[in-house]
Amino acid sequence: MALSGMRGLSVFISDIRNCHNKEQERLRVDKELGNIRTRFKNEKGLSPYEKKKYVWKMLYIYMLGYDVDFGHMETVSLISAPKYPEKQVGYIVTSCLLNENNDFLRMVINTVRNDIIGRNETFQCLALTMVGNIGGKEFSESLAPDVQKLLISSSCRPVVRKKAALCLLRLYRKNPDVVNIDGWADRMAQLLDERDLGVLTSVMSLFVSLVSNNAEAYWNCLPKCVRILERLARNQDIPQEYTYYGIPSPWLQVKTMRALQYFPTVEDPNARRALFEVLQRILMGTDVVKNVNKNNASHAVLFEALALVMHLDAEKEMMSQCVALLGKFIAVREPNIRYLGLENMTRMLLVTDVQDIIKRHQAQIITSLKDPDISIRRRALDLLYGMCDVTNAKEIVEELLQYLNTAEFAMREELSLKAAILAEKFAPDLSWYVDVILQLIDKAGDFVSDDIWYRVVQFVTNNEDLQSYAAGKAREYLDKPAIHETMVKVSAYLLGEYGHLLARRPGCSPKELFAIINDKLPTVSTSTVAILLSTYAKILMHTQPPDAGLQQQILTIFKKYESYIDVEIQQRAVEYFELSRKGSALADVLAEMPKFPERESALLKKAEDAEVDTAEQSAIKLRSQQQTSSALVVAEHPSANGSAPAANHLTLVKVPSQTVSDIPESSATYEEVSNPTVEALKENGPVEVESKATDISEINHQTKVEPPSTSRSTSPADLLADLLGPLAIEGPPAAEQYPVQGLDANQSPVGDLALATLEDQSNSVQPIVNVEEKFHILCTKDSGVLYEDPHIQIGLKAEWRAHHGRLVLFMGNKNTSPLMSVRALILPPSHLKMELSSVPDTIPPRAQVQVPLEVANLRASRDVAVLDFSYTFGTALVDAKLRLPVVLNKFLQPINLSPEEFFPQWKALTVHSLKVQEVVKGVKPLPLPEMANLFMSLHMAVSPGLDTNPNNLVACTTFFSEATRAMLCLIRVETDPQDRTQLRLTVASGDQYLTFELKEFIKEHLIDIPRTQAAPPPGPVQPQLPAAVPATYNDPGAMLAGLL
Repeated sequence: MALSGMRGLSVFISDIRNCHNKEQERLRVDKELGNIRTRFKNEKGLSPYEKKKYVWKMLYIYMLGYDVDFGHMETVSLISAPKYPEKQVGYIVTSCLLNENNDFLRMVINTVRNDIIGRNETFQCLALTMVGNIGGKEFSESLAPDVQKLLISSSCRPVVRKKAALCLLRLYRKNPDVVNIDGWADRMAQLLDERDLGVLTSVMSLFVSLVSNNAEAYWNCLPKCVRILERLARNQDIPQEYTYYGIPSPWLQVKTMRALQYFPTVEDPNARRALFEVLQRILMGTDVVKNVNKNNASHAVLFEALALVMHLDAEKEMMSQCVALLGKFIAVREPNIRYLGLENMTRMLLVTDVQDIIKRHQAQIITSLKDPDISIRRRALDLLYGMCDVTNAKEIVEELLQYLNTAEFAMREELSLKAAILAEKFAPDLSWYVDVILQLIDKAGDFVSDDIWYRVVQFVTNNEDLQSYAAGKAREYLDKPAIHETMVKVSAYLLGEYGHLLARRPGCSPKELFAIINDKLPTVSTSTVAILLSTYAKILMHTQPPDAGLQQQILTIFKKYESYIDVEIQQRAVEYFELSRKGSALADVLAEMPKFPERESALLKKAEDAEVDTAEQSAIKLRSQQQTSSALVVAEHPSANGSAPAANHLTLVKVPSQTVSDIPESSATYEEVSNPTVEALKENGPVEVESKATDISEINHQTKVEPPSTSRSTSPADLLADLLGPLAIEGPPAAEQYPVQGLDANQSPVGDLALATLEDQSNSVQPIVNVEEKFHILCTKDSGVLYEDPHIQIGLKAEWRAHHGRLVLFMGNKNTSPLMSVRALILPPSHLKMELSSVPDTIPPRAQVQVPLEVANLRASRDVAVLDFSYTFGTALVDAKLRLPVVLNKFLQPINLSPEEFFPQWKALTVHSLKVQEVVKGVKPLPLPEMANLFMSLHMAVSPGLDTNPNNLVACTTFFSEATRAMLCLIRVETDPQDRTQLRLTVASGDQYLTFELKEFIKEHLIDIPRTQAAPPPGPVQPQLPAAVPATYNDPGAMLAGLL
């Protein structure tokens, strides 16, 4: 910059450097800023030299961290100077001081444009550099065409074209519209033929950004990228200045392979063969050397090549070679290479058929857990967690438990969580699972969350064979002189519930159990005291015959805590004391905990929430997100005592939250139970087990459930009932017990909306259920079978809250052979936002996967989403396109309105488009009570008393969507008793589109009613409209007719 000639600037810099403290520096800066401000006020007296000098000083002050809030006009004006020294200062200082939103930049757009289109290459480079640094929407709109012309110009020197490519990249990132895709695909293909590696490297940066947004438009560029890699790999025509430690332009190699990862595949066989030859050369030619710089460059190329190999799903031989190379890297002494080796081996787990090869390096990976570098230890832990399966789970979990003794505190919580998850997912039997969790609590109690021991309690409660074993292990841990408080909680809970099963063992009498638990009472916290009080009450209940001494000891403790400051403990003590004096009544109140409803593991959910990826979303990470499946595989396991499980029994079941109200009516007998899970949990401690998995359907306070032992009869075709027992998702046979009289079984309520039908699919494997019928059933039910053929059964369970929904697809393999190449794709209509978790490529034999699907309703529409599902069984490819029951009524919530609330709303909707009326003909004749049941099944509340005409119905509901939020909808149906085949339908709401869609939706159901209907609740509300009306309205029916 030739600053040495500016004596004043040199003196100022020397003065700043000679300041002894910050205060002196601030005073000197303030003095200089005051001098500059004074000189700028008399700008006409400033020479170009002085203006340039003062602007340099401003930049230096700004670099020191001080605010410079003046002089911007003088800085910008230097850009218009005719000479290079002033213009250089103007461009450089403007790039540093101003951002894209500064108004002063508008003044120089024309000057910058003139420099770009001018003949002076130096000025072009200055202008392109400043525009590339600042960016901004105004620059992109005004200058992008000129920058593009420079880039594709054959008369410009490479130095200008390099800067033009990088400048265009910055403008494209700010405003993607500046690049017209249609015209740029061919231009980009020409630019990739560039021989100058400097221009080619800059163009490749631009190409990576373009193809990341729209790879489909640039398919013609793919062979060019392969040729670039060939040229670099063979070191053909590579200038010496672009060879880094003997490696031809490693930056260009990395960018080219990154670009290739945005294309789904390489279809051209010649290009694919050439590409794999290049990748093979890279894999074979990379080794660890002593030169650090060469190592960094070669391994940057190598690991990008590994990512590309994984993306292209190369042959198994090349995959094995990649794993072997990574296995060599994780054994070297250089920590950076070990880290990269472990990280890329973790990515390799996403590729099928290489897990067994990775397991060969398990010993070396376990050794990395003891590495001095914590980042390497974390990568090793992640890799062990990812490679664990049923074959090596015992060995890996035992290693993690052993490592837990020496692990630093920063890793113990993550280590404990992952060990607990692995033990739950891959336990060979439940007794081993209980042993692992108890060891985990014993070794790292401070880092074991409550969710872990809640899960143990759930498994023990649901498996009778495990109860005495778990209670015995808990008794052993209480003998230790010092145990963690979490161990006291779980031990006390288990002994309170199942300690009576150990009564014949030495040291396990009720009095001895009470004594050893009571020794821990003075040292525990308030939350644990509450559990111990429940345990004492349970011990007292199970003591047969009654022990007066033990009873007196326990009652004394209850009496002591009756005045405790904590309300929860005080209430328990008072209630247990009173119950204990009632004798036999205590056994009825403190009955054994009922079995928990199966639900999604809170541990798995916690692990998913903890995985935060802050790295750049490169192509390999995007692909990893597409391949990583959140589906939970459920397989059969032997029971705790080693015997084979019953046909309808399954251990280690992980399913989404399910309450008893979701169980189909056909599998339930009715007896009065008042929310047994919640009540029993409140009584015995871990209330959070239920509260952490609360369901939308838990608004039902009373339910009636059949014990699990009285299982329904199963058939070979009913996989989810026969194979997976507690996971069975049935179709709603209860609905068939209440058929609507006189309906045609072949009619469909959404036949006009069908987006896919099975008849259109030419599969050799045909469904064994009526898919159309199953769809209609699920339109009014939230669980049931969606599809079934001889190989697979797909069930569905849904929860709805406002305009959001969560569906879980249960895919069960009915065979003893795996289902391969499993694919699932959602084709959503425009009014739904849907996100489907990926499905594993393979479903193991006689196993089930669960695939969550998140739904958000954007606006009202009757269009239906489609699930495009396919799999391969042997040589047969099965492809099914299934309509998903995400229909309009799923986002309705019934609401009952009084006349005082209804009529003002009805009267306010006077606009024609907001209140629509139509005479509907061809209606299936229905008695009025059955029509009311139909409206109730569609989530519309029939409101008696709003219309005195006994032949009319009035219904109210609330529609939820992202556009309308909560929108009240009012419906009136006027029937003709002389002609039941026609009626007058009036629908009103605050949104004209919603009004139209809801009217059409109701009309379709009135004309074509589903063969099966949702069962009416006990004692359905019959729409018998009373003669008496509120005094406020003399004749509501007349008022309603008048408002119409």
